[in-house]
Amino acid sequence: MPEPATSVTFPPAFLWGAATSAYQIEGAVREDGRTPSIWDTFSHTPGKTAGGDTGDIAVDHYHRYRDDVALMAELGLTAYRFSVSWSRVQPTGRGPAVQRGLDFYRRLVDELLAHGIKPALTLYHWDLPQELEDAGGWPQRDTAHRFAEYAELVGAALGDRVEQWITLNEPWCSAFLGYGSGVHAPGRTDPAASLRAAHHLNLAHGLAASALRSVMPARNEVAISLNSSVVRPLSQDPADLAAARRIDDLANGVFHGPMLRGAYPASLLEATSSITDWSYVLDGDLRTINVPLDALGLNYYTPALVSAASGEVRGPRADGHGASEHSPWPGADDVVFHQTPGERTEMGWTIDPTGLYDLIQRYTREAPGLPLYITENGAAYDDKPDPDGRVHDPERIAYLHGHLAEVRRAIADGADVRGYYLWSLMDNFEWAYGYGKRFGAVYVDYATLERTPKSSARWYAEVARTGTLPPVETAA
Repeated sequence: MPEPATSVTFPPAFLWGAATSAYQIEGAVREDGRTPSIWDTFSHTPGKTAGGDTGDIAVDHYHRYRDDVALMAELGLTAYRFSVSWSRVQPTGRGPAVQRGLDFYRRLVDELLAHGIKPALTLYHWDLPQELEDAGGWPQRDTAHRFAEYAELVGAALGDRVEQWITLNEPWCSAFLGYGSGVHAPGRTDPAASLRAAHHLNLAHGLAASALRSVMPARNEVAISLNSSVVRPLSQDPADLAAARRIDDLANGVFHGPMLRGAYPASLLEATSSITDWSYVLDGDLRTINVPLDALGLNYYTPALVSAASGEVRGPRADGHGASEHSPWPGADDVVFHQTPGERTEMGWTIDPTGLYDLIQRYTREAPGLPLYITENGAAYDDKPDPDGRVHDPERIAYLHGHLAEVRRAIADGADVRGYYLWSLMDNFEWAYGYGKRFGAVYVDYATLERTPKSSARWYAEVARTGTLPPVETAA
């Protein structure tokens, strides 16, 4: 375990990073053999994204990566989490790798290492090759095996230089927003399919972890990033407590149950028995999924507040996952989501740093001895340049200060948190919200693609340099 934090500082070896994903930043969607992913198809479908925005150009990181890495170095980042575009490396989701696609990631990794920045590679951040979706997508078992083959290709190519590997980013979103509510690609609305997708994503993780270890040095870490929810009941009434348990099973237990304990929660299986019989969970699957992890990534933005439905009010309300007549919570139509009190970000998400502390402490208990990383945390605000061209974002500084203080408190209380990745390095394509929500520490002018570090980026750079949280007002 690394040296613990004091009341003022973070551990000396703590990683200070930022995170992005391929479809949100790369652009170049038709170059060097890349074929469409489900997000290319979804974003080009009328009515699916705000303003019809797509990731065709995004912020052109594919051509500007050297400048972007130089900017990371200027900001003092010691780590950078990025994702690989599956359809750039393996256009059909099958067969040999396209070396032109792998070469881009080789160049990116070499550039990071040359600047002293540790690469953290995410294999899957929601951009399934469209050909695999046409064959059934994540609800089909074969997709898990295709993912393991892809993982082995990337691991063999980059495992000598990348030590931190993440199999999947937020499989909850892939399964339940992609196949349940339909607000994410591929836009399907089938509760049974969303549960099948969840299982096959779990299986994909287990198969990929083993595949990576078969081709990489033993020193490398294999992890997964979960957007585990902090689910709070509206009251201590038994019905509200049961509602919170239902959502906790669907948000958290469906993934960490098989991954950490080799079993799905019995309460989850019972609550969803009218939707699916879980017969696709075959003998040996749970052992495969329960492969040991080297670390666990936690993504956190806001807590959830839920209650049992009363009167005529039924179904999810204000669950923070986009507008849809279809629920992403199969078997939970009798649960109501409530807006939590407090200040909100531009996404409408309540700012509650204590939720991050609670999440860290939960997984410290759930997985004792397993190192943790905060692989995403951040906020969207309506950032605009001043007349002098500078971008001041004191709200984001306050947000980061509050959440980093809770990370430091958790470490001081014994949690083994080894790094923090700010979401996001720069403004980018925010999925169904298009370019209307800015999460970046670096401002991007979408007309010129010029990058301008916001005041929060300069503040975060100083925190990374010193390992100490200054008073929040000093960098506003």
